[in-house]
Amino acid sequence: MQSEYLVVLQSTVLHLEKVSKMWETIERMADDRLWIYTGIAGALLGAAFLAWFKDTRMGLWMYSKFDSMCDFLVERWGWTWFKQDENAWRKRYPKITKKIDSLEQEIRNIKRRIL
Repeated sequence: MQSEYLVVLQSTVLHLEKVSKMWETIERMADDRLWIYTGIAGALLGAAFLAWFKDTRMGLWMYSKFDSMCDFLVERWGWTWFKQDENAWRKRYPKITKKIDSLEQEIRNIKRRIL
C-alpha cells in the first residue's frame, strides 16, 4: 500500500517538475521579446521585397512558373484549390476590362455595318 502511494507521489513530483520547466520557458519567452521584434521586422522586410520584386522581370518569370506549376497540379492531381477563375483578371484590372469591352463592342458594330 505504501509503495503505491510512493509511486503516485513520485509521478506527481515528476509532473510538477515538468510543469515548472515549461513555466520557466514561458517566462523566458515573455522576458526575451527580441524574437517578436525580429519576426515583425522580417515580415515587413519580406513584404516590402515582394512588393518590389513582383514588377521585375525575374519576378514576372517566377510568378509565371509558379502559376504553371499550380496549373500542372490541377491537371495532374485534380487539386482544385489551385484553380483560378477564368475572369479573375477582369476584377483585378477594371480599367483594362472596360477598354477591351468597348473595343469589342466597336468591332461588333463595324462587322454589322459591313455585313
